[in-house]
Amino acid sequence: MKEKKKATIVHALITIVALIIFLLVGIVFLEADPHIPLLLGAIVAAGISIFALNFTWEEVEGSIVDGIKLAMQAIVILMIIGTLVGTWLLSGTVPTLIYYGLEILSPGIFLIATLLICSIVSISVGSSWTTVATIGVALIGVGQGLGIPVGIVAGAIVSGSYFGDKMSPLSDTTNLAPAMAGGELFSHIKYMMWTTGPAYIIALIIFGIMGMGYAGGQIDVGGITDIQAALADNFNLSPIMALPPLLVIVIVIFKVPAIPGLLAGTFLGGLFAFIFQGAGLGEIIDAAHYGYGIDSGVEIVDDLISGGGLDGMMWTVSLIIIALSLGGILETSGMLAAIGGAILSVAKSTGSLVLATILSCIAINLLSGDQYLALVVPGRMFKETYRDKNLAPVVLSRALEGGGTVTSPFIPWNTCGAFMWQMLGVHPFVYAPYAFFNIFVPIVNVVLAYLGFKIKTLEEYEEENKEARPQNA
Repeated sequence: MKEKKKATIVHALITIVALIIFLLVGIVFLEADPHIPLLLGAIVAAGISIFALNFTWEEVEGSIVDGIKLAMQAIVILMIIGTLVGTWLLSGTVPTLIYYGLEILSPGIFLIATLLICSIVSISVGSSWTTVATIGVALIGVGQGLGIPVGIVAGAIVSGSYFGDKMSPLSDTTNLAPAMAGGELFSHIKYMMWTTGPAYIIALIIFGIMGMGYAGGQIDVGGITDIQAALADNFNLSPIMALPPLLVIVIVIFKVPAIPGLLAGTFLGGLFAFIFQGAGLGEIIDAAHYGYGIDSGVEIVDDLISGGGLDGMMWTVSLIIIALSLGGILETSGMLAAIGGAILSVAKSTGSLVLATILSCIAINLLSGDQYLALVVPGRMFKETYRDKNLAPVVLSRALEGGGTVTSPFIPWNTCGAFMWQMLGVHPFVYAPYAFFNIFVPIVNVVLAYLGFKIKTLEEYEEENKEARPQNA
């Protein structure tokens, strides 16, 4: 067996340049899906690992499996959400939310209301994915009915969902970031308020101003009436149909794990389909497996009330698996570490270190296609550097979330971007300019770091937590 060589920035750059070329040619020029370009990138990474760095095929294959393992829970959740959406469409749950949403929301307040609703739900359940797949799916339909561009509506949904996800102690990424940095969960959440708070206020102001532009006589009353009539003609609608999403929220608030909680929502959706829509067992199983479709005669309703199902998630699942395969090869071969080392070599001040951390998270989101790797890898790379510079773990964990978590839905081949695209039916490049919270969080992180504002030292952090422990005992 040949002695392994250490990956250099040159090896990493060859892979990156090849990947960028494959993605540009495939997506931009050939209008293909990102799966095959990413697969070609993984082949290049594997080739460099074997022929330049002396890894064996068995080791490369092991890195692929390890990379996929990292998000197996997320993949299972994604498939269950497909069954949940299918049964909620069949049961009339999503149609009911759209119907009554059109009744009570006006264009002038809709964007702010969307941001606030998604924030509250996401904090409660600790998941941007669950929020988007339930409340988000309904709100995207309401927004279309009110005549607001779908990209703006999706931007508000993503902004609110990620604010709640970042600030919820139930969130997996909110737990993962301080774990990688060696910090405490609630100290991390408290410290994030200095970056998430200003970003959230900015988003509220911008959505409020944009909403005013849609206020007044811009409601398509006839179009809304047509949508509501088509929904009423095809479903038995009632406020009781809102119970399935409420059940999911309550279940997660009581700290029931996500998978059984979502399965309960799917079961309740099937039960409601049987009781209120007269669906048979075969129809319910078909909706859970293959998704639900409708031919109402109103095109926008047919688009809104169609989708979901286990099979409907396979496009996204296959994309995630390929992206994670690439990420696993890059991490095991040391190419990701080489990229991080090159960035770290130019980071001298606290501001430049935080900037380097955020850029590393974004780069790994782009290359690996997974937000978990975007937290884990930079967390591993920079943990000792932050400690050496006398910076508290919360400074690192806040930067990890500011670069890794909130930027992931902007990337179509990332697990998060693919999921948002699948659920909302809006390409990430369309809603990204309007996801103001996600845009401003990394900016505020960097600005505060360069200003030296609310940058906690290691001594301050340890003293604070030493004082807090007896009170929490």
